Amino acid sequence: MRVWLQFVRFGWEQALSCLFPVVIFASLALTQHVQIPWLPRYDALLLICLAMQWWMVRSGLETRDEVKVITLFHLIGLALELFKVHMGSWSYPEEGYSKVFGVPLYSGFMYASVASYLCQAWRRLKVGLVRWPPFPVVVPLAAMIYLNFFTHHFWIDVRWWLSALVLLVFWRTWVTYEVGGTRYRMPLALSFALIGFFIWVAENVATFFGAWEYPDQSVSWRMVHFGKASSWLLLVIVSFLIVATLKRVKDRQVSDSKEASIQG
Repeated sequence: MRVWLQFVRFGWEQALSCLFPVVIFASLALTQHVQIPWLPRYDALLLICLAMQWWMVRSGLETRDEVKVITLFHLIGLALELFKVHMGSWSYPEEGYSKVFGVPLYSGFMYASVASYLCQAWRRLKVGLVRWPPFPVVVPLAAMIYLNFFTHHFWIDVRWWLSALVLLVFWRTWVTYEVGGTRYRMPLALSFALIGFFIWVAENVATFFGAWEYPDQSVSWRMVHFGKASSWLLLVIVSFLIVATLKRVKDRQVSDSKEASIQG
């Protein structure tokens, strides 16, 4: 009975952490069936995302530091979207005033929602890291994974080599979290795989509601190839590494500030 109760508590905390992504999916479904006169769908989605972001900050669900992280992910996501759409990996076929080089600005919020989930879950579940690799290892690894999304169009795709490198770097790293006052832990690599899988599921939902369109979905919707899960796995790894690094830098700054105040 306690195991079941803990599972429900864990699910509830996860659901609360997914508030921003849930709003995006609900908006995709709503705007597919409800048209606003003189306002294209992509622009309506952008306004909804902006309003949601404002409300989360205003209500205290997100801190200003978390908004900075989310904004960073918005910019990283838009840069990737601009390149991928230009290369024909996917497209946004509908019209919109807020499209830049074929990419609607709301698309950056889909990446930002991943960062929102990570920040929310980190705070709600009191996430901790055990045997985290040093900064000079983590940052270049994240950079190489992100750059491979661009370079594999012109060079060999090294995603599987990078995945093996991730396992090598993080094979001793554990993520700890708290549910109902009890601490649990799991291998960090397993958490990467689980989050990546669920984002792949979410991608199927998003494409079904027309968030974007792959070339093989131009005639009718079909399930996204499971091979795309590897891309989301690597994107999750980049996202987690960035959030974890920023969190550790922030904690170090707070610790140094407290130490300085005590010495003063």
